[in-house]
Amino acid sequence: MKTLHYLLFAVLVLQTRLAFSASSEQIPLFDAHMHYNAEARATISPPRVVALWRELGIRGVIATSRPNQGTLDLIAQEPKDMRIVPFLRPYRVQPDRYDWFASTAIESLIETELTRGIYRGIGEFHLFGKDAESPLVVKIARLAKARDLWLHAHSDEDAVERLFKHAPGVKMIWAHTGMSTSLDKVEALFDKYPTLVGELSYRGDLEQDGQLNLRWRKLFLKYPDRFVVGTDTWVTPRWAEVPDIAAFYRRMLSSLPRETAEKIAYRNGMAMFGLTPN
Repeated sequence: MKTLHYLLFAVLVLQTRLAFSASSEQIPLFDAHMHYNAEARATISPPRVVALWRELGIRGVIATSRPNQGTLDLIAQEPKDMRIVPFLRPYRVQPDRYDWFASTAIESLIETELTRGIYRGIGEFHLFGKDAESPLVVKIARLAKARDLWLHAHSDEDAVERLFKHAPGVKMIWAHTGMSTSLDKVEALFDKYPTLVGELSYRGDLEQDGQLNLRWRKLFLKYPDRFVVGTDTWVTPRWAEVPDIAAFYRRMLSSLPRETAEKIAYRNGMAMFGLTPN
C-alpha cells in the first residue's frame, strides 16, 4: 500500500511539472499555512514534498507538523531554491488541539522545543473565546512578543482580541482570516491591530461568480502588505489538492495590480521573516 502511495504521488509531481512547464510565467507563492503531519510523513517523503513545492513554484513555506519531527525532516532537506521557515506546533497528537492550552505536558513540550533555537513562530494552534485566558496562553503570547516570534492562531475574533490584550503588538498570523468572520469585522480588526496578518486558506468567499470577490479586492488594496496564502494540508488527502489550490490563488490574484498580487502571493511571506527569494 505504501508503494502505491509513493507511485501516486510521483505521478502527481509529474503532472504538476508538465502543467507548470507548459504555462506562461506564473507568480511565485509562499505557503504560509501547511502541515506535514505524522500521517502524511508515512505516505510522502520529505524529498517528494520539496519536489512538489518546486514544481508548483512555491518559493517559501511556513513549516509545521504534528509532532514537530515532520518540520525537522523538512528543514533537513536544505533546498537551495526555497525558504523553509519552521514554526513550533504545540501538538503531539491530534486530540491535543482541544485542550493544549490547559496542558502541563504541552507547556513542557513548548519549553523543550524552544531550546532548539530554530523556530520563528508558534502555531498553528486552535484557540477560541475564554480559553485564551489560560495561564499558558498568556505566557505564550508574552513570550512571543519578547522573543519576536509570530503566533499562528486558528481563532475566533474573541480569542484574537484576547491575545492582543495579553501582548500588545505581538505579531500574529490569523489562520483562514477567521474562516467565517464577516469582512466588516475583519476590516475592523485590521484597523485596530497593525501586526495582524490574514492567511487565506478555506475562505470560501474569496471567489464570487468565478472572480475575486469585490469586497476582498477592496481589503487587499487597502492592506496589500497584510495578507498571505496557504494550503493547510491538515489531512493527508489535502496534499493531492495542493496543485489546484495553488492555481486557485493565482487565478484569484490575477485581477489585482501586479505589485499587490506579488505581495500577497509571496513577497509578504518573505518579508515577514526578513527573507529574500532565492
